[in-house]
Amino acid sequence: MLSSVCIGTNDLEAAGKFYDRVLATIGMVRIVTVERELGYGSMGGKVTFWVLIPFNDQPANFGNGTQVIFNAPDREAVDAFHKAAIEMGGSDEGAPGPRDYRPNYYGAYCRDLDGNKLHAEHGG
Repeated sequence: MLSSVCIGTNDLEAAGKFYDRVLATIGMVRIVTVERELGYGSMGGKVTFWVLIPFNDQPANFGNGTQVIFNAPDREAVDAFHKAAIEMGGSDEGAPGPRDYRPNYYGAYCRDLDGNKLHAEHGG
């Protein structure tokens, strides 16, 4: 069973501002703030998404073909997730809209400030 997902950042303060706003669109909040890590999950829940400065102190980078997929409660939340990411300095990787992956699938793609690929989806 998957416990959580972790991604690296080169600027924890900037990443915190980015993720505080973007993840709020899908009902996630920051639960943990420590020197080198931020943890997000549902209010009163456990951390399921970590953002951190890499332990080895090497620059954080992203993997080709790697993405973090977030479930959104509805299509409007997918739209808001994508919009917030772009407004906070992320980049567009695919505007919100229907996808032919599965019936009723609606998703959007973006990248965070460190280039990590994010995907919000509903109906999948």
